Amino acid sequence: MRPTVAALCAALLITLTGCTKTNPAPAASEAAPAATLSHAQVTKQCIDAVAARSAEQTGETQFEPVPLDCLPLSDSEYLDAYMRGIRQANQANRDELQRRIDEARRNDEQ
Repeated sequence: MRPTVAALCAALLITLTGCTKTNPAPAASEAAPAATLSHAQVTKQCIDAVAARSAEQTGETQFEPVPLDCLPLSDSEYLDAYMRGIRQANQANRDELQRRIDEARRNDEQ
């Protein structure tokens, strides 16, 4: 009986080893992050994600989940990045409003 068990174990081991060799290696993005980002880069990505989300939303939002780019930050760092992202989105909206006002004035002068 022992030779049968040993033969089955060997066959199973060969089968499993063969399966792992035929599978392609996972892409770099699946295996691990391509590069570790600095804290400043993570914070900047979080600010940009909050600003982009703020620009996309209209009306009131009952619940705002933390963007994925912000997950590595601590709570206080996220709050700072969130506020900076909201300010960034507000500034972009003010700039767009001023551009439209200037355009309207130019059209009135013509």
